[in-house]
Amino acid sequence: MTARFRSVADIVSTVGGLGRFSSMPGTVASAAACLVALFVPPTWPLILSVCIVGTIASDRYARETGRKDPGEIVIDEVVGMWISLFALPQTMWLPALLVFRILDILKPVPISTVEALPGGIGIMADDVLGGVCANLLLRGLHRLFFGGGLALLYR
Repeated sequence: MTARFRSVADIVSTVGGLGRFSSMPGTVASAAACLVALFVPPTWPLILSVCIVGTIASDRYARETGRKDPGEIVIDEVVGMWISLFALPQTMWLPALLVFRILDILKPVPISTVEALPGGIGIMADDVLGGVCANLLLRGLHRLFFGGGLALLYR
């Protein structure tokens, strides 16, 4: 990790250089997002604000480096992880982390489709959709197994 940053876009998109800290920057940033969420719960205004600023910064940083989706950009993982955690009890945060990372690595359709969008929008969109999918999947599984969902099968 270098102590020098190219620009403000570099600082924001790499989350202060966190994206350069490891060979698994997405996983590190996702875990860091969970830790931050313990102290600053991810609200919709916070998520939306970071998403907008992160999209702009990611677009600028990608243009600065001349690469489509530089691996050190991890602000998108922070946003996606916060969406995964949104309004879930803390007891579901570890499964949220695991499901989000699996979706982010495998990128099933439609997640892989939105990744093809141009610039910062494409960089951010796949993780936003991955976060939404992880959150909805966990809500559905929780309802099915712990909220009486299986009882519907026996009526």
